[in-house]
Amino acid sequence: MYHVKFENFAIGGADYTIRSLQNRQQFHDPEGTAEGMGISSATWSLFGTVWPSGLILADIMSTYDLDGLTVLEVGCGLGIASLIANARGASHTASDYHPLADEFLQENNRLNNLPPQRFERSDWAETTSALGRFDLIIGSDLLYEPDHPGLLSHFIDLHASNSVRVIIIDPGRRQQGKFTRQMEGLGFDASFARAEKEQSQCRDFSGKIHHYCRERG
Repeated sequence: MYHVKFENFAIGGADYTIRSLQNRQQFHDPEGTAEGMGISSATWSLFGTVWPSGLILADIMSTYDLDGLTVLEVGCGLGIASLIANARGASHTASDYHPLADEFLQENNRLNNLPPQRFERSDWAETTSALGRFDLIIGSDLLYEPDHPGLLSHFIDLHASNSVRVIIIDPGRRQQGKFTRQMEGLGFDASFARAEKEQSQCRDFSGKIHHYCRERG
C-alpha cells in the first residue's frame, strides 16, 4: 500500500491542505491497472507529487478572471489548480490519465470543505471530442516525452472552443519549444512570461508561464 502525507500551502491569501504521496518512491498497482495503461513503476508516483509548476498554476487560478468561462485542467495530477478553481466556483473539469488522480482530487476537495468536482480520465491520443470544448485550458509540467508536444497540442485543439486561452507552466523541459511550434501550427498566438521574483523564490520555480490564444469566427 502507498503512504501519503499532508501539507499546508498558502494560495491566493488562503491556506489549503493537500494530500499527496509521501515521496516519489511510492508504488501501488496490485491489479496491474497502471501497468496496463502504460504507466511504469518509475513514473507511477509523478501524479501524486506537489510540483513547483503546479503551485504556480494554482497561484494564477486564484486571481484569474474565471467568470463565464468553462475551464479544463489537463494532466491535473493532484489537481491543486483545479481545487482553487473549484473554490472560486468556476465551471471546471479536471482530467488525467492516472487511475488514482480522481481519488486524490476529490479527497483534497473534501479536506478543504469543497464539493466534489467533475473529473474525466483522458488520453491525449483520443480522437473524439466527448470531453467537450473549453474556453480556458490549463496545465503544468506536462512535456516529459518526445511525443508529448504532438499529443498534447492535438488534444488541446480537439477540446478548444472557438475563443480559447491556454496556460501551460513549464519548468524548462526540452520539449516546450516543439510544443509551442505545434501550437502555432494550429493557429495559436504564443507568448510567455516569468513568474514574479518573490513568487519564483517562494515556489522554487525557474521556468516560464506560456500563454496561447486563438480566435475563430
